[in-house]
Amino acid sequence: MTSHSHTLDPIVVTGATGSVGRAVVAGLIQAGRPVRAVSRRPDHADLPPEAQVVAGDLAEPATLEPALAGAAQLVLIALPDTVTEVVEQARGAGVEHIVVVSSGAVTAGFDTTYNLLVEQVVTASGLDWTIVRPGEFATNALLMWGPSIRSHRRVVEPFPDQPGSPIHEADIADVILADLLHPQRRGRINTIVGPDRLTKREQVAAIEAAIGENIELAEVTAEEARTFYRAQGGFAAYNADFLFGFESYDGVAGAIDEPRDDLTDSYLTLAEVTGSPARSFAQWAIDHASDFSTR
Repeated sequence: MTSHSHTLDPIVVTGATGSVGRAVVAGLIQAGRPVRAVSRRPDHADLPPEAQVVAGDLAEPATLEPALAGAAQLVLIALPDTVTEVVEQARGAGVEHIVVVSSGAVTAGFDTTYNLLVEQVVTASGLDWTIVRPGEFATNALLMWGPSIRSHRRVVEPFPDQPGSPIHEADIADVILADLLHPQRRGRINTIVGPDRLTKREQVAAIEAAIGENIELAEVTAEEARTFYRAQGGFAAYNADFLFGFESYDGVAGAIDEPRDDLTDSYLTLAEVTGSPARSFAQWAIDHASDFSTR
């Protein structure tokens, strides 16, 4: 489908109050583009006044009608149960381009039941599309370790030497912004990761440097870690089984995802996607130092 986007038609951002969504909203405002930020709780959105905050819930597609009316583009976070209805709503409202915020787990072949389904519906829709597949979010370190760092300057970790390439949420947002603002980027799938290959131990060291205090790294068994993080609640409890090897990404108990070794060229940094320097994990830790402070 050819692009005839009207530059002043609103861009709708779902997940607008998340760490990536907030950065996308801010970037669009900076670019002078009208933004509609979708939130289930508009009164608590705490977004810039230039953003039009609109009530809506991806789990209830009918609620998105006011947000989508007259919009040109949509940033869509994954919710496979309703994606078919959401895309139909978008098409009916005149949206011509959808940017899907997916997951690097699709590239790796781990995700076959969640983000992949959303991608398939959007790419088959006849609308213009772009797909962004972030790898491990650097913010996972805050969601997992933040509570125990704040309370006891301690991290509980069964696999301290497991490497990863965590990505700054601002890098993810910058790729989404490029996809929204440059029509020649339509039809692309980019799997994006951070510029550093760091073990969990090295990530903890970067957070130590950022907050200027020592953090105890408690090496435990996977079972002990699962128990600890289930008790912590929230994101940690929800993801403990997958993260510590008790089930696959798709939630199959007793199955473990085997990483493919033929994907090195699939993983790009911000520098490789947009030409802008990628943000390091050390920078992320500095940016979030106050989030690890005692509260």
